[in-house]
Amino acid sequence: MSWTAGYVTEVDYTYDYYRELNPTLLRLACLSAGVAPPAEQRIRYLELGFGQGLSLNVHAAASDGEFYGIDFNPAHAANARSLAAASGAKALLFDDSFQRFLNRTDVGEFDYIGLHGIWSWISDENRQAIVDIVARRLKVGGILYISYNCLPGWAPAMPLRHLMTLHADLGSEAAGVIGRIEGALKFAQQVVDSGALYFRANQAIAERLKQISQQNRNYLAHEYFNRDWHVMPFSEVAQRLEDAKVSFVASAHLLDHVEVANLTGQAQRLLAEIQHPILRQSVRDYFVNQHFRRDIFIKGARKLSAVEQMEMLLSTAFVLMLDPTDVPMKVKGALGEAALQEGVYKPILEVLSDGSFAPKKLADLTKHPKLHAMKLPELMQALVVLVGAGHMHPVQQATKESRTHCVALNHYICDRARGRDEIKCLASPVIGGGVAVSRIQQLFLLAFFAGKKAVSDQAQHAWQIISSQGGRMLKDGKQLKSEQDNLTELNQQAAVFAEKRVPVLKVLGVL
Repeated sequence: MSWTAGYVTEVDYTYDYYRELNPTLLRLACLSAGVAPPAEQRIRYLELGFGQGLSLNVHAAASDGEFYGIDFNPAHAANARSLAAASGAKALLFDDSFQRFLNRTDVGEFDYIGLHGIWSWISDENRQAIVDIVARRLKVGGILYISYNCLPGWAPAMPLRHLMTLHADLGSEAAGVIGRIEGALKFAQQVVDSGALYFRANQAIAERLKQISQQNRNYLAHEYFNRDWHVMPFSEVAQRLEDAKVSFVASAHLLDHVEVANLTGQAQRLLAEIQHPILRQSVRDYFVNQHFRRDIFIKGARKLSAVEQMEMLLSTAFVLMLDPTDVPMKVKGALGEAALQEGVYKPILEVLSDGSFAPKKLADLTKHPKLHAMKLPELMQALVVLVGAGHMHPVQQATKESRTHCVALNHYICDRARGRDEIKCLASPVIGGGVAVSRIQQLFLLAFFAGKKAVSDQAQHAWQIISSQGGRMLKDGKQLKSEQDNLTELNQQAAVFAEKRVPVLKVLGVL
């Protein structure tokens, strides 16, 4: 049997960052659910199937501890190791299969084990190896984070995936993976346009095909075109993980914790009557038409008392991730887009921006004159919404070591941006994870690192790099042609970046 085991290896996976793998965010999700997270200490973390290793390396640089990762694709392991070498953080990366890693005797136990999406794209044999790794390597009280495609949300689109992979499998090998994907997308659209009754009866799937056609082809290769592709209901995943002695605790997607944004009153009342957690989560998936779950399981979950939970939450500090004027007063849940009450959220954002955006503990927020009249449950829910939407983040104690590693990794990523538009985040020792920073902004930072403090110099520096490669800026979806127009756009973007993003990035320890 080939070492690839039917997994796509001809094209690399994307350089995406997955915030739910961040230990600080996982801790908050546990606290929100009233369950004790692992103790704050020099953690030992294992990521299974790390892809290009961006998330793993960002977390290794931004946190103190030992970070291990495995991905059986040697090209992925090589790329991940280049990031680890740049940061100098303790990240041990292996091109092992799950079974080979399971048999290692030199790795010990871990406080966290995480895997993003991998569960859906591998064979049953490999899924069992993952369960065995969790059983053998996860500490008592440790967190397992696992995300996967699920039912019922995926049910209508499964025939579309079958149609595309059937065409790709029966097509010409000479076309290569990307060529077969292009052919499969085109063919599926022809079936839609030819009046197939399936797509007439499922208009949303026809729309989904259009959206899929606009996505990154490397991502599509791994998401849709692996030989093994299994969509499971939550109950089956939970049942398989029982052998590892872990139990479901909460969703790592914090907006899932805000029931009013996802469930009608009738749905909330029905779910409240269901005692069994597996049945309750399964029924909830039907209410929200869940297609992708981000689950936290714990080996030996310990329920916190109300006093313990409140004390731990009050000692948790939070920081804004962007300028408060850029925070939209709306959030999207399963029920659609919901408006945020400005009377609640505006004062919170104002307080969090005080003192040049310095992090603030929940205990301090409750005492602030602008917030002291707000009830604690209302304030906590607002913070969960802001964190879940990515506008705010819980913080950790940044150390000299983590700051040094983040600076080194961020310089490397920004320098890499001169020739590639792959990595769109930088590492923050304050939140222990990644911060969204576009390629253009990384080029501004590259000029900043070189001592060019003036906005005009940063814009000129970025233009020299972009133009030397034949690139042009886009504005309102149109390519700017003249040098002056490009420089004008870059100057405007650099000015906004300096005014709104740089102050936040400084507080986050990115600069």
